[in-house]
Parts: sequence; structure tokens; C-alpha cells
Amino acid sequence: MKTIKYIRWYGCYKLYEDYVVQTNLRPEQAIETRYILLFVDGLLTIKKGYVWDGPSGPTFNTPSSMRGSLGHDAKYQLIRMLLLNYQLKAIVDQELYNDIREDGMWKWRAKLWLKSVKAFGYLSLSQDAESKVLTAP
Repeated sequence: MKTIKYIRWYGCYKLYEDYVVQTNLRPEQAIETRYILLFVDGLLTIKKGYVWDGPSGPTFNTPSSMRGSLGHDAKYQLIRMLLLNYQLKAIVDQELYNDIREDGMWKWRAKLWLKSVKAFGYLSLSQDAESKVLTAP
């Protein structure tokens, strides 16, 4: 079983060491951001220090959901940044399902997660979801 090491980080989670996994994504050229590398052969590296919010929605953060949420968040981030094509969402969502099942999530719960990201994941793929500059007060 693949594992990740992470710490709680101000209400989110922070990757404690690099995480490397083979994906079914095949970008035309390698993608490199500060914390995410995706090579043309589908090898994904999420670098130490990457911060994500864990599983979204009305759910519990359990060991069987953390690795899947990490990969899913990083891949969705690449789509939001227009570095991956939106049409790859279906592959990204299926890989979430595969990861959480591999990590021991109950099949009925994993199917519910897959249905949820298929139905509502597009809400997290808007560029506005991440790029809006906020001001306070």
C-alpha cells in the first residue's frame, strides 16, 4: 500500500515528504509548478510542503481518504491553472476512487465520493475558485 506522511497545518494538512505516484494522465509536455510535477509518462510528484484542505464536503477525514484527497486536490489544481485539460477530470475523479478503495475505504462510501466529484467537482475547477484576490477589511 502506498502511504503519505503529513502534518496538520493551521486547519489544513501539509505534506511532510515528497509523494510520488504513477497516474493515467499523459500531458503533452512535463508540467512543473512549485509543488507539483507531472511528467509525460504520467509520473506525479507532489513535493514536501504542499498544503491541501483534505477531503471536501460533508465527510470525515479518515486515513482511507487522505492520500486520495491529496492527489485529487493537486490534479484539480493543475486543471484550474489550465496546465491540464478539463477533459481529464473524468480520469482524475476515477483515480480518486481507485486510491480511496486501495486505502481501504468501504465500497459504498467510495462510490458516493465518486458520484459527488462527478456531479459537483466542476465547482472546484473554476479559475475563480483559487485566483480571486481578497481584501480585508
